[in-house]
Amino acid sequence: MAFTFFFRDQHVLERVVELCLPAMAGRRHPRVWDAGAATGQEPYTLAILFAERMGHFAFNNLRIDATDVESTGQFAGIIEAGLYPQEELSRLPDGILEKYFETNGRPGRFRVIEKVRRRVSFRTHDLLSFQEIGHGYQLVVCKNVLLHFGPKERVEVLKMFCRALEPGAFLATEQTQEMPRQAAPWFERVAGDGQLFRKMESAACAA
Repeated sequence: MAFTFFFRDQHVLERVVELCLPAMAGRRHPRVWDAGAATGQEPYTLAILFAERMGHFAFNNLRIDATDVESTGQFAGIIEAGLYPQEELSRLPDGILEKYFETNGRPGRFRVIEKVRRRVSFRTHDLLSFQEIGHGYQLVVCKNVLLHFGPKERVEVLKMFCRALEPGAFLATEQTQEMPRQAAPWFERVAGDGQLFRKMESAACAA
């Protein structure tokens, strides 16, 4: 299980949320795919960041699909419960704990509030299947995963993300991975302070 915590890479996640909000405006059901979600800290961080910036109606229609290979049989239950130890919340910005978490009678553990839990759902998915879980996403986030793949696998995974995203939508990847040259026709970089990309309108990334 990957080491993670709430609001990891906060600056990058805040930036990509800001970038993709205009693409979500007017969408009946805006959609995000968090690939490599582990036990849910990252997709819940994204949900909180969207909650801070979206109106009530728009946020209640947001759907975040959290996926991972899931070899333990535990990820779905942890994400559904939204219950986390206090040490994973130690880096929350001021005010976030009080606004988006609640105690549940278990010392040292906090639950993500229902408003946010309802926006995140988990499903098992292997990125190396190279089969997207759906289409028409406005944002795909895949951080701290691609570095575990070989060069050819990375290209195929990026092609899969390209197919999943609607034209003009956004992709966020880990800081350590530059976009392969083979993917240059699919994505353009949109920020100098993070690995944030927009799917090009002319992208041809069919399987």
